[in-house]
Amino acid sequence: MELPKHPHHSLFIFVFGLVLVFPSALSWKDAVTHVHQFVIQEASVKRLCKTQHVMTVNGMYPGPTLEIKNGDTLSVKVINKGKYNVTIHWHGVRQMRTGWADGPEFVTQCPIRPGGSYTYRFTVRGQEGTLWWHAHSSWLRATVYGALLIQPREGTNFPFAKPDRQSTLLLGEWWNANPVDVVREATRTGAAPNISDAYTINGQPGDLYNCSTQGFFFSLIKLNTVVVPISSGETNLLRVVNSAMNQPLFFTIANHKFTVVGADASYVKPFTTSVLMLGPGQTTDVLISGDQPAGRYYMAARAYQSAQNAPFDNTTTTAILEYKSAACSSANPIMPRLPAFNDTPTVTAFSTSFRSRERALVPAQIDESLFFTVGLGLNNCPPNFNASQQCQGPNGTRFTASMNNVSFSLPSNFSLLQAHIQGIRGVFTSDFPAAPPRVFDYTGNVSRSLWQPATGTKLYRLKYGSRVQVVLQDTSIVTPENHPIHLHGYDFYIIAEGFGNYNPKTDSSKFNLVDPPLRNTAAVPVGGWAVIRFVADNPGVWLMHCHLDVHITWGLAMAFLVEDGVGKLEAIEPPPEDLPICS
Repeated sequence: MELPKHPHHSLFIFVFGLVLVFPSALSWKDAVTHVHQFVIQEASVKRLCKTQHVMTVNGMYPGPTLEIKNGDTLSVKVINKGKYNVTIHWHGVRQMRTGWADGPEFVTQCPIRPGGSYTYRFTVRGQEGTLWWHAHSSWLRATVYGALLIQPREGTNFPFAKPDRQSTLLLGEWWNANPVDVVREATRTGAAPNISDAYTINGQPGDLYNCSTQGFFFSLIKLNTVVVPISSGETNLLRVVNSAMNQPLFFTIANHKFTVVGADASYVKPFTTSVLMLGPGQTTDVLISGDQPAGRYYMAARAYQSAQNAPFDNTTTTAILEYKSAACSSANPIMPRLPAFNDTPTVTAFSTSFRSRERALVPAQIDESLFFTVGLGLNNCPPNFNASQQCQGPNGTRFTASMNNVSFSLPSNFSLLQAHIQGIRGVFTSDFPAAPPRVFDYTGNVSRSLWQPATGTKLYRLKYGSRVQVVLQDTSIVTPENHPIHLHGYDFYIIAEGFGNYNPKTDSSKFNLVDPPLRNTAAVPVGGWAVIRFVADNPGVWLMHCHLDVHITWGLAMAFLVEDGVGKLEAIEPPPEDLPICS
């Protein structure tokens, strides 16, 4: 069905500015600053009957949950007492003019070295709901992550009946190994990294794994399985985050329905579903009702695996939704039915149900029309390599990935933002292509001559205030796959998605310019495409990448360089004095 189109209005940027400025003058007077300290340190964590020494924040796995109100400021001092370089990214925070606090290593800052520290300072304004924070160095985010909850600002309420309770569920992955060693070995050999050994909910695998504690006695003392309480007649707000490293996940609760009310810290038109699918990086806020017979019900998550013939962790993690009157019950929890691991129709039905709650300020006219192919690739084994040791990808190759045939390479001597602000030459170029260098059948049988991308540190330059459309096109190079594409520093509207090759003549009729969802991470359909729009109103250098960490490791990323506008309020703030230096 063709969706109605938003009428063009030439005062878009002016109106958008009023939306940002007018509430700030009236509604932020009660905002406060929250001061925290994160100590990055190694701690012993036992899962699946094995003790691992993993990196943590303040000795916690997952790390601490931060809770603020819309309009509040965060000041988080990160002290690195670990053995690895580290940064912290505040996933989904707009970081208006505060790009120095965004966190991706060698993009907006050099890493915090062992023994060093850095204080992230930023204000969260105009966002409500669930975001999260995580390490953005190597694979440290496998254990260094936590929730960031943004409550309605002072004097306002949720746009739905206030829930009786709020609970946060962080879905994750666990390796019986050091995740940094896992990615280093894969980088050395060129092969795919080892898959995880378990999924987790709030750091716990649940009852279905070997060495999990099962049965009445252990369930009563609540070892190794997260328990979420609910009372009959109660409404709970569940904040669900996919913190997993490399796996989109289905999530459901036995015999209960979800009413979806938010995603990526934006409210949506409520809709009902029995299953969620979240790509890594995405968050979904749902309401559940205590409307079932008092008992104990499993909450469960398992993989959505769209890449054909690729190995994956085919296990299921569980938590328990427990009615208070059944807390001492000896009955085993009821197990839900989960979709098949390759159930793309269920994913499509879910993802296309999202709509903004109010009429959206989508740019109707476009200044920059971009087309980005995303996907994998294979590099030939270099002649000076020992192929048997260091080229263990398919047929003696090395895995790679790219956007528009450019495999992104991070600098190591300066951050991109530092190089931009200080005018340091030779760190990057600003010639990232607006379209792939060759047009081909993106989701068909792709010539092997297109499987090996070029490597580069290429940025795409945007003028301040420019209205941007990006078509994100999956490719079938190696294999098509659902890619969660995350843009730092911005929310964007997902105005359409579909399967096959994007056709601008016919697919533009599917554009929703009235109430498309506002997201920070778009799950590009397997063998398909998604179209996003945003206004480049936040100066700085902003990474766009696949949030499957194995893919960003292989180079599935690019960055936008958004120029300063006119005057101080359209320019990035000066770098803080304690910004880490590269050595």
